[in-house]
Order: sequence, then C-alpha cells, then structure tokens
Amino acid sequence: MSNFDRRQFLATSAALGGLALNPFNAYAQAAPRRGGVLRMSVDQAVAKLNPLLTRVNPEYLVAELLYSGLTRLKVDMSAEPDLAASWSSTPDLLEWTFVLRRGVTFHDGSACTAADVVATFEAILDAKTASPARQNVGPIAKVRAKDDSTVIFTLSAPFADLPVTIAYTNAKIVPAAVIKAGLARLDREAIGTGPFKLVSFEPERQVVVARNDAYYDRARPYLDRIQIVVYPDSTAEGSALISGDTDMISTVPPTEFARLEKAPGVKGLRTPSGQFCNVNFGCDQKPFNDVRVRQAVALTIDRAAMVEFVTEGYGTPGNDTPLNSAYRYYANQALKKPDIIKARALLAAAGYPNGLDATLIASDRPRVRTQLAVTLREMVKPAGIRINVETMPHATYLDQVWKKGSFYVGFYNMQATADAIFALLYTSNAAWNETRWNNPAFDKFVNEARGTVDDAKRRALYAEAQKLMHAEVPSIIPVFFDLLAAQRDWVQGYQLHPRGAVFRLDHVSLAANAPKRA
Repeated sequence: MSNFDRRQFLATSAALGGLALNPFNAYAQAAPRRGGVLRMSVDQAVAKLNPLLTRVNPEYLVAELLYSGLTRLKVDMSAEPDLAASWSSTPDLLEWTFVLRRGVTFHDGSACTAADVVATFEAILDAKTASPARQNVGPIAKVRAKDDSTVIFTLSAPFADLPVTIAYTNAKIVPAAVIKAGLARLDREAIGTGPFKLVSFEPERQVVVARNDAYYDRARPYLDRIQIVVYPDSTAEGSALISGDTDMISTVPPTEFARLEKAPGVKGLRTPSGQFCNVNFGCDQKPFNDVRVRQAVALTIDRAAMVEFVTEGYGTPGNDTPLNSAYRYYANQALKKPDIIKARALLAAAGYPNGLDATLIASDRPRVRTQLAVTLREMVKPAGIRINVETMPHATYLDQVWKKGSFYVGFYNMQATADAIFALLYTSNAAWNETRWNNPAFDKFVNEARGTVDDAKRRALYAEAQKLMHAEVPSIIPVFFDLLAAQRDWVQGYQLHPRGAVFRLDHVSLAANAPKRA
C-alpha cells in the first residue's frame, strides 16, 4: 500500500473514465407479476425497528416496507404522493397544506388521520425523541390538523423544499395513540401503513414481512413476502446470490462487484451518487481544533488515487464538502492536490514541527471505511503524520465513537437536498454534529439559503457555504461512491436509488423463472 504506483493508477483511471453509467439502472421489464417471495441480503443487523430512530441502510429499508411518509422520493429526487394525495403552499412559502388519502388504516386496523401526522411530527421535533429527522424535515414551527384529512405546516422561514424534506427516512407516520403511550412499543413491534406487515424480527439474522392487503394502492405491492437476510461476510453474500439462494444484494462492496457482474444470471447495478466516506475531526479538541492541522492532513491526499484504492474505480474524487455534481446547488472548486511541503509548513506553524501522532477509528461496516483509513495512513506519512488505524465492530463504533470521537471515519448516503446534508452533519445544530465545527458564518449561509426563494441568491449562498467548508476542513471528504448492488435476472422493476437509503421494493416483482419459496 505504501508504494502505490501512481503512474499505473492514472492509466487505469483514464480507462475507467470511458465507462458508461446508466443512472437509473433501467432494464426492459415485462409487466409485473403478482406473488412470490423475495430474498434480499443486507450487510449488517437491523438493530432499530422504530422508524423515527433508524440510522443505517438496512434499518431504513425495513422501515420503508412497514411505514409510509407524507411523501416519498422518486429516483430523480423529486417528491411524489405517499400518505398525502396532494399539497400546496401560500405564495410566501410559509404555510403548506397537505391533503391526506382517505380510508388509509394502520396495520392494527385503526384509521390513519391528520391527528397521527400531527403527533408524529411533534414527536420528531421534540428533542427528547432524538430523531435524526428533527433537523432535516425543514424549518417547521407548528403542525396542526384542519380536519381529519388536512394537515397544515406553519414554517419559521420560507422553504421551497418541504415536500422533498418530509420524505426523509425518519419521517414515517406512526399512530398518535402509540406516541402517547410510549414509543418504546415500536422497538419490537411495527404499526405502520406501509405496503408490508411485520411477520418476524430477528435483528442479527432475518426480518420477514408480508403483503399488506389493506395498502392504499390496491395494485401494489406485487410480492407476497420479503425476507431481509443479514450476511456480515460479503463473499458469502455474493456466493448466495450467484447460487440463487438470494435474489438481491442491497449494497455490494467494490471488491465484489466485478465478480457478481460476470456471474451467469446476475445483473450488476450501478448509479452515480453523492454517497461518501468522510474523516471527521473533533474541531473542539487538540490537535484538530487548529485549522492548520486539518488543512495539513487534507493536503496529503491524492484524491484521484484514493478513488482507485477505496472504490476500485467505482467513484469520483471528493473536495472536502458533502456536495458533488449530483446535487442541484453544487459549486465546483479547484480539486485539492497533494502538497507535502505546504502540509509540513502548516503543521510546524501549528506547533508540530516533528509531525504528530493520532489514532483513526474505523467501523468494520461497510468495509470501505477501513480501506479509506489504511489508505489515508499511508498518504499522510511523508508529511510526518503517524496514524494508527483502529478497526472495531460497527455496533461498538455506534455506541462508543459515533458523535463522540475526535478522529474517525464516517459513511453517509446522499441526501435529497443541499440543506438536508448540511443540517444533518455540519451546522451547529445538526442532528449528527460530529465535527463540532460550529461555525457561525457557515450556519448563517445555510440558514439564509433555506429561507430564500430566489434561486440565484440561494445558489450563491450555498456556494459561500461550500467555499468556507473547503477552506476550513471540518472533515475530509476524499471520495464519492457510485452505488453498487446486484440482483438475479428474475427480479423485475427495481431501480437503484441514488439516495442510497430509498429502495421502493413495493414496485418489485418476480419473473416466472424465479425460485418458488414458502
């Protein structure tokens, strides 16, 4: 690793640049067939069943099967109706009205009304709930029910993105009665309005769901059942797909993709995305509270080489902001290049003329976190930075390091909007304020942008926010990942979503040659 051949990499990278990507993974499909059991594998446990508290992709997947939001995200990142049949706003974008579908029921048979929507959003906005959606559903000041089928959102500032942001993964509607009695009930039980009902829940092994015959769309879902099977070992997971023991893999690591893509009867799925790994700095702790140290680390990285070593070429370079060209308000800036001399000078000016030692922590899920950490360790050496990489089980990482540590590798899906990713991770009041950067100027740019109707002004504000982040480096974002998945050729109607946390399996069906499963 320490003696990587940059010249060889550049030749490989140029060849990869000619690959044609299909962003919507569209295959010619027959009309959907009703019935059958789909087995989909995931790479980690579904530890959280409560949809307001889910944190990782397998949990988002299960929550989406069991629950509905007011809106949902299409593959092009626009909002479409879910529980809300329609919506409108006042001209100043300060008040939004959502009209609900009539006759929708929860899985326990109770009616889903505006009162449940109000109770859900009040729970989301309550800091005690600790829902990641709190900072990501928009500047909601108040939610009220006009009648049983009409909900009115009053905002604290004009906000054009509300129909998109309330499609957030954790903004699923749950019964008001459950909220009143205590959300702990949803830790082991599911009471949603989603296309499937919970059959069994074994977090480390398997989650089984069955068609909800009372779902508001009588045509969907097409499948009788879905089995979400946990495969911690990616090689075994790939082999199960090749043998036909499973039908789909939700997320394929780059190291497995080529093998699966070549296997008979298997389709590799790939789409560009804003998904990324970042190296989070604790900006409130030494040595990373000094911006010069953060800048020095950033200047050791060969970002093009990082794409090759971390993503196997299935990605693009990052530039230390969470936006790339997949986002509407992305502002292009000159890509940072390695400058070891300048990095050493910055370290010396910060009081580290002999370099510094640090321990970088990486979860073992997904494995690209460790790959990135090891690659970074080698790249920083010439600047006198000595990194010890510590890998730990993902559950331990979530409990002991995530949002607490001062130097660790994060992993995040693309969000639906620029505001959503900033408010999730980087504003001072972010739901997951891992870096504790807490920059007032950055907060001001983001807050002004979310309340600005004029598109050109909004774009300029987001550009200033990105420029500030690019300069001050609260975290290093060296790569963006293409999303990779795989399926058997008998699976129909699945489109790999660039958001990464959206799956839409209610649109999936099985062809006649699919295995028959009980």
